[in-house]
Amino acid sequence: MKSEVLVEFERESLGHGDRIVLSDLSLTLRAGERIALLGESGAGKSTLLGVLRQRLGRQAAWCPQHHGLVGPLSVYLNIYMARLDQHSALANLWNLARPLPRAWQEVAELCKPLGLEGLMKRSVSQLSGGQRQRVAIGRALYQQRDIFLGDEPVASVDPHQALSLLELIEQRHQGSVIALHQRELALTHFDRVWGIAEGRMVIDAPSASLSLADLDTLYPSATPSFADASSIAEQEHAGDQDAPEVALPCHRGRQ
Repeated sequence: MKSEVLVEFERESLGHGDRIVLSDLSLTLRAGERIALLGESGAGKSTLLGVLRQRLGRQAAWCPQHHGLVGPLSVYLNIYMARLDQHSALANLWNLARPLPRAWQEVAELCKPLGLEGLMKRSVSQLSGGQRQRVAIGRALYQQRDIFLGDEPVASVDPHQALSLLELIEQRHQGSVIALHQRELALTHFDRVWGIAEGRMVIDAPSASLSLADLDTLYPSATPSFADASSIAEQEHAGDQDAPEVALPCHRGRQ
């Protein structure tokens, strides 16, 4: 028996305004699936994740590519912001000056597996790229939603940390769709792979049926190995490239 359909696309085109990024998209996301989303930079992964976020609504926790963190605020406050809507304006204001005891304890427990327990009072601007990425993941986890949507959430950490973080995400969510470039992880940690190339979804298959050679076709410009991705991650530990989050509208294609 197949699991519940959460989101379904049937020959749709997705993009920004009048600019089409993904064409003729037919795709189904089911409950409980762990999906790796692959493709070169600019292929349309962020566009697809943005539309999934819109359609899933409050079912989905969101971890954006550029983290969306507030640099001057502490690790604790950045994670706490995931539940601002669950507290009154007065409580949120009070929390800025004096952390709410229950919220502080909840965030402290969450920071332990993230390796951030000793950094809760430190401002995010003082953290490395990998530490910021873990804060962003922590904020998404603190939302306590069923589905985790991540736009390269493990791009700035080493392979061992990437695996640990993906396992933590898996433990706390019923399903996930995660964009990444580590092809080996896509094959070993996820149930299914979605692959984008030249504006189309060209791979939609169980990971067990795929090989690294199959995934190479998604990277015509280059075929980064896991070691290459790790080297890039180490370089990114020094800092992040912050960018505003952009709403991503979608357009219905011809049926």
